[in-house]
This record gives sequence, C-alpha cells and structure tokens, in this order.
Amino acid sequence: MINIDYFSLEKKEDGIMKKTLRDYELENKKVIIRCDFNVPMKDGKITDDNRIVQSLPTIRYAVDHGAKVILMSHLGRIKTEEDKMKRTLKPVAERLSELLNLPVKFVPTTRGKELEDGVQALQPGQILLMENTRFEDLDGKKESENDSELGIYWASLGDLYINDAFGTSHRSHASNVGIASHLPNGIGFLIEKELKVMADAIEHPEHPFTVILGGSKVSDKIGVIENLVKIADHILIGGGMAFTFLKAQGYEIGKSLLDEESISFCEKTLKEHKDKLVLPVDVVCGTSVEIDQVSRCVMIDEMNSDDMGLDIGEKTIETFRPFLEDSKTVIWNGPVGLFELSSFSLGTKKLCDIIATSDAKTIIGGGDTAAAVIGFGYQDRVTHISTGGGASLELLEGKVLPGIDCIEEA
Repeated sequence: MINIDYFSLEKKEDGIMKKTLRDYELENKKVIIRCDFNVPMKDGKITDDNRIVQSLPTIRYAVDHGAKVILMSHLGRIKTEEDKMKRTLKPVAERLSELLNLPVKFVPTTRGKELEDGVQALQPGQILLMENTRFEDLDGKKESENDSELGIYWASLGDLYINDAFGTSHRSHASNVGIASHLPNGIGFLIEKELKVMADAIEHPEHPFTVILGGSKVSDKIGVIENLVKIADHILIGGGMAFTFLKAQGYEIGKSLLDEESISFCEKTLKEHKDKLVLPVDVVCGTSVEIDQVSRCVMIDEMNSDDMGLDIGEKTIETFRPFLEDSKTVIWNGPVGLFELSSFSLGTKKLCDIIATSDAKTIIGGGDTAAAVIGFGYQDRVTHISTGGGASLELLEGKVLPGIDCIEEA
C-alpha cells in the first residue's frame, strides 16, 4: 500500500485553468477515470508499475470521497486476437489492488451486459476496471479514431468523467475526447501536475536553462527545437539526430542514422543559432544496433565510411557537463545513445549522473528517456519524470493537446 499526501491534493495548482476532480461533489457519483496503465509487460507480468503508481492519488481521492470508481485504460496496440490475449488489463487490476490495499473488480470486456451490471453493482468507495479500451480497435479502430457511438456508450456508464491519462492526451480518442463531449468533466491530479511542471519550465524557466535533445530523427524534434531555441540558453544534441546536424556541417558520418529531409533545417538552425546549439565532439561507434559488441570512440572528424555512431563519447560528456552543472532548469527529451545496449549506454548514464547531482530543476520528458532514467536508478534524484513521451514532446512544441483541450474551463 502506498501512502498519499492528501493535504497537497486539496489545493489546486496555480495557473491550472481546467476543472479538476476537486471541483465536483463525488459522493455516490459514478466517476469514470481515464488512466494510463500502458505499462511494460513480460510473460504476463508487469515489469515497471510507475504509471500505475502515478495514478494512485486521483483514484484514492475519488474512493475516499465516496465515488463509485470506473477505471479505463489502453495497453499497447491491438491488431489481432492474439494481441488481446497478451494485452489484457487483468494483471493491472491485480497490481492496483495491491497498491491501494483495496479490491478492484476486473471486467474482461469493454461493453455489454457484464460491464453494465458491474457498474450498476458498484457501491460508494468501490472500484471497477474495465478491459483494455483498444480491444475496440480490432474492429475498425473505434477507440483510436474516436468513434462517436463508442464515446456516447462509455459516457452513459457514468455521471462524471476525469481524464488523468497524460500519456494519451495528445490523441483524440473515444476514451478521452469522446466521453468528455457527453459528461461533466475535469482533469486528475497527474495531468494537473504534468501541466504545472511543464508550463512553469517553458513559460517561467530559471536561467541558465539547458535542453538535452536526443532520440533518432531530427524531423521528430523540429517543432521542439523551433520553440525552445527561443527561450533556452543552450540545446545539447545527442542520439541519432546528432548525426544529421554533423552531416549538415560537412562531416563524414559513415553508416550513422541520417535524416536527409532535415539537413536543410539543420543547416538553417546552425546558422541562426550557432551559439546555442552544442553538438558532440566525439562518438562511440559500432557495427550493429542489434547486439552488444566491441566499440570504439573517435573524434567526429575521424569517422570513416563504415562507422555507425551509437553514443556520445567521453569528451562530449565533458563538453556537456559545465552547461548542465551551471543550469537552473534542465529539460531532457531523448536518450543520447543506444542505452539498451551496455556498449552504448555510458553517455546517457553519465548525463543522468550529472543532472542528478545538480541543483537544477530537472524534467525528464517521458518515453525512452524516462525508461533510461528509471532503468539506471535515478528516478528519485530528478525533479519530475513525465508519464507521456509523445504528449510531453507536443507540449514542448507548444501544441494544444486534444485530451486536455476538451476539458471544461475552470
């Protein structure tokens, strides 16, 4: 069982302009809470329950205020009947029950009499978790394409809708926009926290403000670069995307990842913001992205046509270090190397260590970056780890998130 700090939950975060769970009387109300239980699984067992843990404050608050709680979430993508067997939410119900120290009734369907009877049988303070919402995608992608009939049906099960799934809020699905269109609604404590942390960092950052950008393709981060280069003091670039910037500078990058369509963007950005962008000076090279292997570290002007850059080198780590140590705000989105393989994990791990020992507000942008920080054991040494990779990326771009935009204004 995990203890919840209720004192901190009773006060709405400053600057949040959406209705929240606190704005409603919950006693004896059927409250549908869209959670993000999209957790990694192996052989039917949960390997990382962080997203479940992050959902607990909202669920516990609703339970303690007398709500009849109906939980929903997706888990992975569903394309075949075999996928349904592997991606049931039953293990999530079991883990949730352990964490809350409360029974959680699992209903193995997304619609129909069994679900409706289960909802009608709920008493105040009881919890029901319905099956994976994306089971509805097997027949026409009804969930992912926001089928109006499905949204109306799910809305008919409750009296109030609360979106607390930040990780899917950049999508317009039946389980967020669809339901919110037909019920009084608000956001939960997790989304409230995500919005507060990200908004503060982007709109009112303490300077020096440093951004670390990694990951594969420049094209995935163009909007982020365009938005943050205007407010950040420095942007440190690593990962596969660094090689497109290096190519734009005329370097040989061998067999490293190249996003050819983004070369002109890199050239333009380097020309206009040369003093803000910090690129690798050396890289760790290998021959494959599939297996651990013997690697070699070379300066960027020493790469040959057979080299495949898969991590930043130690000189780059030391180049990045003073920017991070001097910062008051750090946002990190995208690993700087193929951290899943030990031969190419040092760069990402060393950056984890540097920001963990700094005095800066440190925000980890979800997805693979969050997996790396948690996997290396630094999750308790950073300020905030986002639960949404794609959603946090779009917030950093300055985009509107449909799953939050649909919520009523406070």
